[in-house]
Amino acid sequence: QRVLISNKLGEKLVGLLHEACSKELVILCHGFRATKDDSILVDLAAALASAGVNAFRFDFAGNGESEGLFQYGNYRKEADDLRSVVSYFSEQKYDIIALVGHSKEEGIEGRLGKNFLQRIKKDGYIDVRNKKGKFEYRVTEESLRDRLSTDTLLSSRSISKGCRFGSHGSRL
Repeated sequence: QRVLISNKLGEKLVGLLHEACSKELVILCHGFRATKDDSILVDLAAALASAGVNAFRFDFAGNGESEGLFQYGNYRKEADDLRSVVSYFSEQKYDIIALVGHSKEEGIEGRLGKNFLQRIKKDGYIDVRNKKGKFEYRVTEESLRDRLSTDTLLSSRSISKGCRFGSHGSRL
């Protein structure tokens, strides 16, 4: 079932609810430059639904079918998008039992190339191209600064001790 949810900026987030005969729900979040239609999320949602657990997979703003512009290193805005999704389903009386995220980063130098700081200081942006030289997205100095100021270790330490989590490829 297709579901539209507004984020706090009024942008429509597009998602798909895989319904099962329960009120338990798992929310699935795609990785960097991916969408809700990534095969890993489609397969996981189907497996959860067949096990009797609802699954919701959605596109963050600026990705896939959702409104908004793609921005590099947009973790705080994506956290706000996720809060909007959680609020929506909480209001619908779903019992959200897990949030599942896919990899967001493979290393800045791996994506932007060597000397990325000098290049972005000189031009104010870096255009990222694929192996064939086709433009994929633009990284602005502001978005890079936002990404570099995100302390993922500090953020992970604020997660409650009772919360179980694992990284990509590990078991919960």
